[in-house]
Amino acid sequence: MSQTFRQPEILELARQQGKVTVEGLAEHFGVTVQTIRRDLAELADSGRLERVHGGAILPSGVTNIGYEDRRNLNREAKTAIAVQCARAIPSDVSVFLNIGTSTEAVARELLHHRNLMVVTNNMNVANILVANPECQVIVAGGALRRTDGGLVGNLTTRTIEQFKFDFAVIGCSALDEDGDLLDFDIQEVGVSQTIIRQARKTFLVSDHSKFQRTAPARITSLARIDTFFTDHPLPSPLAIRCEGWGTKVVVCGEG
Repeated sequence: MSQTFRQPEILELARQQGKVTVEGLAEHFGVTVQTIRRDLAELADSGRLERVHGGAILPSGVTNIGYEDRRNLNREAKTAIAVQCARAIPSDVSVFLNIGTSTEAVARELLHHRNLMVVTNNMNVANILVANPECQVIVAGGALRRTDGGLVGNLTTRTIEQFKFDFAVIGCSALDEDGDLLDFDIQEVGVSQTIIRQARKTFLVSDHSKFQRTAPARITSLARIDTFFTDHPLPSPLAIRCEGWGTKVVVCGEG
């Protein structure tokens, strides 16, 4: 397969998986690792990929990946995370689900819970949970972000402040090595910070690809999170910090 055909497929694999490796791509295409390194170097030079040790990832920066690409990224991992998170949420409680494809996955796993009140600023979550007659759905008002069905802004924040949730389930766009949760939209950051303040327990749902990305705006620290549901073990220094903070880490889908 020529370079012209390989590179678009490499980009598609990176969108689906979050990261591609030199060895994996060489085996996939039946070419040498040197050939793949040249492909990745060209894609990195053009800004379409970002080189990391052993491979490449989608470029990070000040803008997020497209929503449909995020929805397809690590789909199996998100499902495994959502299953475990939903198991930790009993029936007969109030829950907030915020914007993101991981929280949408959690919503799908709540379809058989009973006597739930779910408040959300995610139109996709609301549409999913319409199918559960045992779930009261309250949509926090605000400005609609057409790219992902999210509601953000001062009206959203003021609505959230009227509640005290038993559980909040949030996502993030990136997770820094020091344990800071990061995002791209400063308005969404303000909403997420309000959600955490108004929740008795806060769960973070985030797959391993968020460890490989960065974003400019800080939401909070993992120290403020009760339970972190993810699909890969944390790097040892961060795992030790979480233990000190009392943040429980649940690795989903292993074994």
